[in-house]
Amino acid sequence: MGEQPIFSTRAHVFQIDPNTKKNWLPTSKHAVTVSYFYDSTRNVYRIISLDGSKAIINSTITPNMTFTKTSHKFGQWADSRANTVYGLGFSSEALLSKFAEKFAEFKEAARMAKEKSQEKMELTSSPSQESAPGDLQSPMTPESINGTDDRVTPDSESRSELNAAPFPHGSTSISKHWEAELAALKGNNAKLTAALLESTANVKQWKQQLAAYQDEAERLHKRVTELECVSGQTAGIKTQKTELNQTIEELEAELKAKEEELEKLKEEVENAERLQVQKDSLAQQLHDSQLQNAELEMRLSELEQRLESSRLEDLSFRKSLRSLLELLDGKIYELNELRDNLAKLLS
Repeated sequence: MGEQPIFSTRAHVFQIDPNTKKNWLPTSKHAVTVSYFYDSTRNVYRIISLDGSKAIINSTITPNMTFTKTSHKFGQWADSRANTVYGLGFSSEALLSKFAEKFAEFKEAARMAKEKSQEKMELTSSPSQESAPGDLQSPMTPESINGTDDRVTPDSESRSELNAAPFPHGSTSISKHWEAELAALKGNNAKLTAALLESTANVKQWKQQLAAYQDEAERLHKRVTELECVSGQTAGIKTQKTELNQTIEELEAELKAKEEELEKLKEEVENAERLQVQKDSLAQQLHDSQLQNAELEMRLSELEQRLESSRLEDLSFRKSLRSLLELLDGKIYELNELRDNLAKLLS
């Protein structure tokens, strides 16, 4: 009776795969209510969500928890007590922001409650120690008071995201959503492919320039060595040597800059490959959605045929009933005439 809901919203609920610690597993087939609860008797905040009578989220908020926005409609947090990572997919970015604000607010409240509980236990434990100095007392911590233990930290690998995104309602919306995502990835892939081709051409050109710079540097080094070997060096030769050394330093600095640019281009190529993998994954998901749509359309067609058949049977039944009523009316009319004739004969 001491626990009351203080904020509620609706979202799709996920949990991290306990085997891979990377993939998301949906725990609800549709959006469910996710609520913050406050237990006044224990002075703790909890996140609870029910799918029918089954509790799919029962997470106590502790000061070391962090709610992370992994996309504009998806967020997650790790619960070390439950040894899992929860994920929520919202229908809008505003709902995600509101949930994140409440999480930060109740996390701060949990931290303050923990500190107050710790101070209270320190104050209450001091008199008992003075009154019975010979007794051995077991150590008490705020974790034992509130029923929480925050020493276990979640595995960093479990915080990784599988490009999780909230599922729109309806198979048609799912298909449109994945088609939009796939179209955006195709556009980005085309841009990255063009940039990659341009970068590859630039890399070849820079390699040629680097080779030329290296040849020039070697030639200049040889020239410096030849000049140093010449006896009776003049001031002009010393000046030329200094200029050549400066030129060599400039070429080496330019060579280093080109090497750094080459490393950046390699990173861009790796990013393009990762995006290609994401594109393939989304294409497979789109194919699966299209198959589901086709199955749903077939079911809808079957239901429409059954409905049409039922409607035709109903029309036939009504027609037969109408004919029966007309026949019955005729019989009633004939009986009335017979009755009138009999009445006349009796009179």
